[in-house]
This record gives sequence, structure tokens and C-alpha cells, in this order.
Amino acid sequence: MKILITGARGMVGKNLLEHPVLGSHEILKPNRDELDLSSSKQTEVYIDEHRPEMVIHAAGRVGGIQANIKNPVAFLTENVDINLNLIRSCHRLGIKKIINLGTSCMYPRDAKNPLQETMILKGELEPTNEGYAIAKIMAERLCRYIMREDSSFQYKTLIPSNLYGRFDHFDPLNSHLIPAIIRKIHEAKKRGDDQVEIWGDGRARREFMYAGDLADCVALGVQKFETMPSIMNVGLGIDYSVNEYYQAVAEVLGYKGQFVHDTTKPVGMNQKLVSTEIVNRWGWQSQTTLRRGIENTYAYYLSLNE
Repeated sequence: MKILITGARGMVGKNLLEHPVLGSHEILKPNRDELDLSSSKQTEVYIDEHRPEMVIHAAGRVGGIQANIKNPVAFLTENVDINLNLIRSCHRLGIKKIINLGTSCMYPRDAKNPLQETMILKGELEPTNEGYAIAKIMAERLCRYIMREDSSFQYKTLIPSNLYGRFDHFDPLNSHLIPAIIRKIHEAKKRGDDQVEIWGDGRARREFMYAGDLADCVALGVQKFETMPSIMNVGLGIDYSVNEYYQAVAEVLGYKGQFVHDTTKPVGMNQKLVSTEIVNRWGWQSQTTLRRGIENTYAYYLSLNE
């Protein structure tokens, strides 16, 4: 099968490209010069020329809490353009299969955990990443509406929990929690610092899944596309406090210092744990432990600095 992977240069895309199931197909993995998803014309021309049989849509502007707070306009408008151009072009040109990747930010900030797929649009979003979430909700709803109008189009959405792993970004201003912790503790250990700062009181809970596990789920979706539900969470089914993530990274890196808390800093939602009931029933569950995931991610971080 000819499969287009958008965002193939990102963390999720690179993990997908490494997966043996995807390697058995003809993969289109254009860079931005070849396919600029912010341009509706270029997107339609590319889709029309290459005619993929399936699209795995993993492209988008992503970043951590600081980046989202600083650039809400870009996170909303750039992601709306990317999602709208890709999905509409596929629809107009008769591409029947899409696996669209959403985000757990799509869920209301005060929704009861674990977050179930039916909770989308049932409450106010978390303000710190609202723009990004709105763009992702728009994409999911557009996929749903297209299928409602014509069931021959199967545009399905996977909603992963927070992700980390190999090919992640470690920029302290743009990275997500675990890569930011890895860099912060690595540098503290290197300098001989006896303490590391944590934003907030560290009790907020987060679910971070190793990106290679998401690739496993997407690969299974390629194999079992017909049976895959139209919308489905992909996660661990368990979460950890921010303090526990710092401690886990410290143990892997061998850091012996103390942690101090800055309670004046924003922390986002108190908890964000997705329900894995549907995905487990479908036949998938995460396989990578937190320690193993951190070890793999840290090894990749060290490889960048060799």
C-alpha cells in the first residue's frame, strides 16, 4: 500500500518510519519543501500527483506549555491551516483512508478522569494550550462529518496521551515535560548543582507514553484499519505526578541532588489521564515501562551531544 506520512520529520513521524510494519509498505515522507501543508494549493497538487491509498496525519506545530502560552495565535492558525488543507484535499481527491492523530488537550480541563472519547466538546478547554486543542478538535470533527456524509470515506482519529521518546526535542522553551526534565537534570548533574527547580508543587499528574508505543498502535491500525474505531484514545491507562517524573529521571541519570518547587509558575491541568478501555478491547496496549522509555530517550539525548 502507498502511505503518506505527514510530519515524517517529527518525533512521531520518525518513530513510524522505523516501524517494521510501515517499512513493508511504499511510504511517502515529504519534507516541507516537497509538501507545504500551510498551502492549500500545494497540498492538493501533491495529493493529486502521488495518490496515496492511506494518509497518516502526524504533522503540526507542537510545543510545551511555555511555547503554547507565548504563541497562541500560531498554535491555532498554523494547525487549523495544516489540518484543513490536508483533510479537504484528501476528501476532494477521493482518498478514502486517513489515520488522524489528535491530542489529549482536546478534552475539557475539568472533565472526570480517565478521559473518555465521548467527552470532547463537553466543557471548557485548558487555557494554556487552548489554541492547539481547538485546531485538533476541528480536524477530528471534520473527519467525523465527512464520514457522516459519505461512509465510503474512513477518516479515523487516534488521541494519544502526552508523548516522549527518541527523536524528541530538548529545547527548554519548546519541549514537553520529560525531555525538559532530562535536559535540566543532565545539565544540573554536569554542573554539580545540588538542587533542581520544579514548576508548581509537583503534584499535578500526567500520562506520558513512549512514542515508539504510539507507532506500534498506528502500525496495528494500518493492519486492522477496518476494525479500528472511528475515534480512540491511545495511552497507558496510568499516570504519574510531576514529582514522580523528576524522581524517575534522576534515578536513571544518577542525580543525587534535591528538588525545590516554584509555586508561582503555571502548571496546566491537575490531571490528564485518557481511558484505554476501547483501545485495549480493540487489541492493543502499551509495552514500554517508564524507566525503559527514559533510558532510551536519554541515550538519544546523549547521542545528540557526542
